[in-house]
Amino acid sequence: MNTPNISKEEILNAFQYRHATKEFDDTKKVSDKDINFIMKTANLSPSSFGFEPWHFVVVQDKELRELLKPVAWGAPLKLDTASHFILGLSMKTPMTKWDSEYIMHIMKDVKQLPKDAIEIYSKFYREFQESDFNLDTDKKLFDWASKQTYIALANMMTSAALIGIDSCPIEGFHEEKTESLLKERFGIDTDKYGLSYMVAFGYRKAEPPHAKSRRKFDEIVTWK
Repeated sequence: MNTPNISKEEILNAFQYRHATKEFDDTKKVSDKDINFIMKTANLSPSSFGFEPWHFVVVQDKELRELLKPVAWGAPLKLDTASHFILGLSMKTPMTKWDSEYIMHIMKDVKQLPKDAIEIYSKFYREFQESDFNLDTDKKLFDWASKQTYIALANMMTSAALIGIDSCPIEGFHEEKTESLLKERFGIDTDKYGLSYMVAFGYRKAEPPHAKSRRKFDEIVTWK
């Protein structure tokens, strides 16, 4: 593993280049190599306690994309033109509660922690859920998992911009109707997973209509 040596100018240029692409050039496709690279940055993203409470569904089937249109008002043009369309799923209570089988699997099989470390880790995680953050409802636990899944989203969009690929994050969907569709037609266990966002990747059809606008730097940062 080498120390990164990407110039700050290149990174900031990628952030300036990135914009929420409303319509993609449907004649251009992201290569398998490039989309795998983007998905790998999701795989390598950090998460609270390192529990990775996410799953990503890459929807390339045109029929399934059509089924999403009526329940995702923010997505139709992207569904028609994006090279790749991804659903960002977050885990629900059966997967993320401190004593779930999934959490034990991560500690035992993925992190390969010894038994005494698992006991300590479990204690900390239980206290985090029950006391520190008061994650005492299914909604609170899902929202916590979604926060982690959004870290992966940001990394995917940034890594895409760094190699000249456009993206658009999408929250414009009807939660209940979408999850019903995912259960019935996508084979997703919605007792275990919920949809946090959608994201499209491809190449812009036209340049952004206006320059990127942001608040002044000193309005968002306080130094103490």
